[in-house]
Amino acid sequence: MIRLKVLDILKNKGKTKYWLYNQMGLSYKNFNRLVTNETISIRFENIELLCNLLDCSPSDLFEIIPDEK
Repeated sequence: MIRLKVLDILKNKGKTKYWLYNQMGLSYKNFNRLVTNETISIRFENIELLCNLLDCSPSDLFEIIPDEK
């Protein structure tokens, strides 16, 4: 499973989820699905926007978690 680490990055940078929501310009429903890893897809433009806002690279945004068997 691939996990988006937005909330972890926000915490490390001292920013809030609300701050990021205001910057992203998404509906709250879509934004919340994105940051809580409840989405099945993410647009490249949103990845780029996240990287620019959080001053990170795409590799910083994602982590792979092995599936438990």
